[in-house]
Amino acid sequence: MSTVGQVAPGAPPGTSAAATGKDAGRVAFASFVGTALEWYDYFLFGTASAIVFNRLYFTTLNPTAATLAAFATFGVGFAARPIGALVFGWLGDRMGRKPALLITVMMIGAATGLIGLLPGYAAIGIAAPVLLVLLRLVQGIAVGGEWGGAVTLAVEHAPPEKRGWYAALPQVGSPVGTLLSSGAFSLVLLLPSESFDSWGWRLPFLLAFPLMGIAVYIRRKVEESPLFDEMMEQNEQAKVPALDIFRKAWGRLLVAMASATLGVGGFYMLTTFMISYGTDTLGLPRSLMVNGTLVAAAVEIGVIIVVGRMADRLGPGRVTLWGGLFSAGFAFPLFWLVETKNPLVVVLAMTVGVAVLSIAYAVSGALLADLFPAQLRYTGVALSYNLAGALTGFLPFLATALLAAGGGASWPAALLLMVLSLITALGGFLGERMRLKDQVATA
Repeated sequence: MSTVGQVAPGAPPGTSAAATGKDAGRVAFASFVGTALEWYDYFLFGTASAIVFNRLYFTTLNPTAATLAAFATFGVGFAARPIGALVFGWLGDRMGRKPALLITVMMIGAATGLIGLLPGYAAIGIAAPVLLVLLRLVQGIAVGGEWGGAVTLAVEHAPPEKRGWYAALPQVGSPVGTLLSSGAFSLVLLLPSESFDSWGWRLPFLLAFPLMGIAVYIRRKVEESPLFDEMMEQNEQAKVPALDIFRKAWGRLLVAMASATLGVGGFYMLTTFMISYGTDTLGLPRSLMVNGTLVAAAVEIGVIIVVGRMADRLGPGRVTLWGGLFSAGFAFPLFWLVETKNPLVVVLAMTVGVAVLSIAYAVSGALLADLFPAQLRYTGVALSYNLAGALTGFLPFLATALLAAGGGASWPAALLLMVLSLITALGGFLGERMRLKDQVATA
């Protein structure tokens, strides 16, 4: 039996726990399924912000102002995510990874389903957008605790030499969630416009109720992390994990945030904002832009699987560095290609753009998990990822505002994407040099 150990300077003592590959695959798959269902719920709101909410919940505003209001509501979910990271990070680091993940999946499923039942502005007036914002807040809080817990659980069940691979499996939940949400909207967009506006768009949201039942069933069968079980036995949990991070590991928090910005903000630039830009500014069909996200998400799954395996050989930080640089180089060509308005070229541009930024996203879970010791991991991973989300979640709003101010020119949006990519590249460069290893015994 061999032991590998290293802890962060100033951090709580390391933890040693037995880890084998026996249950790692099953736990990673369960994390992936739950995460896919949660991202399905969350991504629905992004698509609806671009093609539904601006017309049905902000009807007293002009088209540009309505789109800005819808995207602001979309961004509210990102602003709420750090709150969820703090709450569920504390719960996950103090009481267990599993109970935190059960609560998050129930919260987001209920909030998403209720959006499908929410009357529009024409029916209840100002209460409609107010309630929409409140439900988006609940979504954001729940998602703030979801991803960090799923990655933490997958990593802590994995053999040390395969952490990058198992950490990538929950990442596949993002494109699968995109496929499910975009696919659902593609189907209801086949309805006549009047039927779509009156009830068709609600169906994907109402589907969240049965999906929530599936996710809860799956999460209940997931075993607790062996590292956390040993911390419980030895009473090694941090009393206030977030406080320890801000006091002792703030540098790691900043690096983790930087490395995660492209995977969060860049994705929404290429989906939520791109759908709005293509339909409202370029006059492209809504169905084309939504189908573009479907093709991109399908390709993203393959990219994540391939790149996830690379993380164990090359290191997740190095992969993040190169992914950020590639994305920066493609930022301007991406928008130039979309502006051709050629349907095949548009779909190709969206697909390549998402595939390139997925290089860094694929290994984000592995890198963030390696930046924090086990006693602070759930909180550290969740907080860094969701603070990055809070800072970048308003990018569709900002890009739309710049688009309007610039008379429809796309270069400000391309520049935003480039800056985002370079920040992530820097995070990968620094993160690779700051990685830690748990004290894990392997049979």
